[in-house]
Amino acid sequence: MESFATTSSATAPISSQTAEPLDPTERPDFVTALARGISVIRAFGPDAARMTLADIAKRVGLPRATVRRSLITLETLGYVESDGRNFTLTPKVLTLGHSYLSSSPFTRAAQPLLERFAATIHESSWVAILDETEALLVAGARTNRILSPGLTIGSRLPAAWTALGRALLSGLSDDELDAFLRRVRPRTYTARTLIDLNAIRKSILDVRTNGYALVDGEMEIGLSSIAVPVKNFNGRTVAAINASAPSERIRSTEMVERFLPLLQRTAEDLRPALV
Repeated sequence: MESFATTSSATAPISSQTAEPLDPTERPDFVTALARGISVIRAFGPDAARMTLADIAKRVGLPRATVRRSLITLETLGYVESDGRNFTLTPKVLTLGHSYLSSSPFTRAAQPLLERFAATIHESSWVAILDETEALLVAGARTNRILSPGLTIGSRLPAAWTALGRALLSGLSDDELDAFLRRVRPRTYTARTLIDLNAIRKSILDVRTNGYALVDGEMEIGLSSIAVPVKNFNGRTVAAINASAPSERIRSTEMVERFLPLLQRTAEDLRPALV
């Protein structure tokens, strides 16, 4: 599972001698209390909208006393509220994401381009950036026919099993990609999900050759997605853009024929916003 064996020198197996980077949490200026508070916020999600202190401590892997201090601070600042037993996030948390979206020239430029692209193809489209092992959606234009109504700006998708994620991962160096795959824990979402890490690695490297990622039913049966990297003027992949559609309405080969040229043009139009 972790050999990542390939037949090309450009895709050689991971060396056991590869030096891991220093733990950033060991830097002298790292604020542990702030990091713990952020981890508490991120513990909440669709499957955990209301949690007790014990629930949160278990999810973040911290002592209850430590989590309690973070919760008291967050509640005082208005980001968390409690009924005396359960804790929930408040709408004020949205201001944290809004600060990024409103201050980023890239997301401001991406939104109207996505809306124009989605209106042209009559399907949904998203822009994502890579955040650790996930593709984080930062802009989107959704039609009312999309199969995944739960997706919104700020949603996270597993990078290894989505077209957006594989397009993003294709921009990593071989060493960075191998380090990423060492952190991935294969999970079966559908009968079509790739769970062999060598196969996942090959699918990511294929994006470098083909210029696009195509995923059909790996995350959700009946949903196909095609994505391309968005590169800055230095050639570095900083985002990815996709088009998604029900596979019963459009075959994956047809997606390449119909959507790929428009996707590539939209990605090129986004480059001036990348600084």
